Amino acid sequence: MLQPTQTSWVILAGGQASRMGGKDKGLIELNQKPLIEHVIERLSPQTPSILINANRNQDAYRAFGFVFSDQFKDFPGPMGGIHAGLVHAETDWVGFVPCDSPQINTDLVERFCNAVKEDTDILVAHDGDHQQPVFTLYHKRVLPKLTAFLERGDRKIILLYKECNTSYVDFSDSPNCFVNLNTPEELAQFGQLES
Repeated sequence: MLQPTQTSWVILAGGQASRMGGKDKGLIELNQKPLIEHVIERLSPQTPSILINANRNQDAYRAFGFVFSDQFKDFPGPMGGIHAGLVHAETDWVGFVPCDSPQINTDLVERFCNAVKEDTDILVAHDGDHQQPVFTLYHKRVLPKLTAFLERGDRKIILLYKECNTSYVDFSDSPNCFVNLNTPEELAQFGQLES
């Protein structure tokens, strides 16, 4: 069985945050802490290796850990961060979570590790209704396929899943794990609920 210590986890903070008025989501405060700090607090007890994918404000993110940017300059969304994470992480298994989901399960890494089989390429969280493609675990052997995928200009992650041995991890018992805060209104509402 894959152990959490054999994985690295990347917090995806490389987006353009267009729905957040262009403000860098990971650095926006929720209850007096940047969103990324909430994510790190949930993730750090689960894994010894956390990296941050950010394309802006890298100095600010360095206060929280090792930071790297996308290698594809046209910022192909989360796929660019996943690609860069596979390049930079030192482990064969690399997990990904978004910077704007402050309620990540405290057993997220363990669940992913328990779901790995010998031929698994990609694992994706599923909340019982929908797949959650930015809550995912990749084996580094996917990197050549992902590189070719992005070089072709593909951006639909479901197409990559079809090229790889992709399975899903059941989180139907905890769909709130995937709450993400994309707009100022969602942030304000969540902050009121959480305070």
